[in-house]
Amino acid sequence: MAKVGIVMGSDSDMPVMSKAAEMLDKFGISYEMTIISAHREPDVFFEYAKTAESKGFKVIIAGAGMAAHLPGMCAAIFPMPVIGIPMHTTSLGGRDSLYSIVQMPSGIPVATVAINGGANAGILAAKILATSDEELLNKLKDYSESLKNSVQEKDARLQEVGYKNY
Repeated sequence: MAKVGIVMGSDSDMPVMSKAAEMLDKFGISYEMTIISAHREPDVFFEYAKTAESKGFKVIIAGAGMAAHLPGMCAAIFPMPVIGIPMHTTSLGGRDSLYSIVQMPSGIPVATVAINGGANAGILAAKILATSDEELLNKLKDYSESLKNSVQEKDARLQEVGYKNY
């Protein structure tokens, strides 16, 4: 049974949404990925959001560009956390998506990551799930340690070869 639903309104969102899936794979978290247009097939969308809890989803990651209704509408129906990923758009650079997702009405919160922040959405979903999963929490701690080590290795190289040879 999938713990996370990943939903996007268009296959053009796949490069960003796949980053969320990659992070969930890294932490061994099951997910289901779906393309649903809240505007073009509202009946399919409503069925998805209404049945997400019974499918076992604990978190939904929803990507959206332009009008960005998918994350907010998921949050209006699904009773557990929704993480919105604003997509970069050619017309307004993703700011339209970002503003739409973060400006949800009172009582309908959507956690929001950076524009095209698929990886962070996957990590945030893992952190939400880790509140009740000690094994997952330990994987997240190990991941944080690997980030720290990566920065330290880069600095050690810089100190060794200098910035001109870096």
